[in-house]
Amino acid sequence: MGKDKLRRFAEIETFANVLQLDEGKPLKGNWASKHFNNDNPIVLELACGKGEYSVNLAKLFPDKNFIGVDYKGNRIWRGAKTAIEEGINNVSFLRIQIENLLDYFEAGEIDEIWITFPDPQPQISREKKRLTFPGFLNKYKIILKDGGRVNLKTDNDQLYLYTNEKVEELKLPIHKNTDHLYTSEFADEVLSIKTYYEKKYLLHDKNINYIQFSFE
Repeated sequence: MGKDKLRRFAEIETFANVLQLDEGKPLKGNWASKHFNNDNPIVLELACGKGEYSVNLAKLFPDKNFIGVDYKGNRIWRGAKTAIEEGINNVSFLRIQIENLLDYFEAGEIDEIWITFPDPQPQISREKKRLTFPGFLNKYKIILKDGGRVNLKTDNDQLYLYTNEKVEELKLPIHKNTDHLYTSEFADEVLSIKTYYEKKYLLHDKNINYIQFSFE
C-alpha cells in the first residue's frame, strides 16, 4: 500500500464525519437524532467514491443530512476532508460494504438514494454485484421511506439498460429517464453536479444516462 493511502487511512481514523464498519451499527434507526443532532431527512449516496456528490448535495440542501457510503477509505478521505475544511456539517461518510446496508439502517429511515457512476460490473458472472441487481433493490426498498426515490447516474450504457430492464420487470414507477442527461429537460442544478470521473467522460463526449425510480 502506498504512503498516501496509508496516510489517508490513518487520517480518517481521526475524522468525526467518518464512521468505519461496526462504528455505524449503533446508529441504526437514529442517524438523524444521534449523529446529525436533528430530525432532517437522510439521503444516501452509494459507492460515493471521493464523495463529490454527497458534499455538493449537502451544500445545496442544508436542511437535509447526507451519508456517502463506500468501502474504500482512501477515496472517502477526500470528501470527508473537504467537508471538514469547508465546515459542511450535514454530510458524513460510512465505510462499509454496501451489501450490508440493512445492518446499519432501519426500515423507512432513508428518504432518497443516489448511485453515481458505480462500477458497472459488466461480466455476467458479477451481475449480483451490480448496484441495481434485484437483491440490492430489495434492500433499498426496505430502508427507503414510502415514496422514496432511487437515482442512478452513469456513463455506462449497459448498466443503464440493465437497470431499465430490472425496473420494468419489477413494474416499478419511473419518474425520470434519459440516455442523454445534458440535452434533456432534467439537467437541473442537482443533476449538473459532476464527479471527477464524470468530468473525464464528458471530455470524451460520452453521453450520461440517468434514471429515477421508486417502489410504489
